[in-house]
Amino acid sequence: MVKAPQIALRDIHQAVAPSWWPLAPGWWIVIAIIAAVAIAVWVLRRRKIRQIRRLEAMFDDAVDAAPTPPAQVRAMSELLRRAARRKQRDADTFEGETWLRFLDSGYRTPVFDTDAGRVLVEGAFRPDVDATDVRALRDIARSRFVEWMQQ
Repeated sequence: MVKAPQIALRDIHQAVAPSWWPLAPGWWIVIAIIAAVAIAVWVLRRRKIRQIRRLEAMFDDAVDAAPTPPAQVRAMSELLRRAARRKQRDADTFEGETWLRFLDSGYRTPVFDTDAGRVLVEGAFRPDVDATDVRALRDIARSRFVEWMQQ
C-alpha cells in the first residue's frame, strides 16, 4: 500500500475589509441630493422671508404716509381691499358687516369684528379716531394684508 504524503493544511485567510474612504459613487450621489435639497429649502425660505418683509414695508410705508389717523384707516382699508381682490374678485365692493366677516374668514375667532376691527368700517369717516385703536387695527390689518398678498 502506498502511503499518501502529508499535506500541510492552513486556515483560510480573511480578505482585508474595504475601507470606508473613498466613498462609493452611490454615497456621493446621496450626499449631493441631500445638499441640493437643503440648499433649495434654505433659498425658498429666504425668498419667502424677504417677500414678507417687502410686503410689510409696503404696508407700513403707505400707512405712515397718511397724515392723520382717519387717513391711516383709509390707507389700511384701501390696502386690504387690494389684497382681498386676490382672494375673491368682487371682495373690494363689500361694505360694513359683510366686509368685516369677509376679513375674518379663515380665522377661528373673529379679529376684525372687534373694537379695533370696527374702526376699519367707521374710522375713515370720523373726524377723530383714537390712536390706540388705529395701532391695534394696524397690527391685524398688516397680518391679513401680508397673508393675502402671498397667495
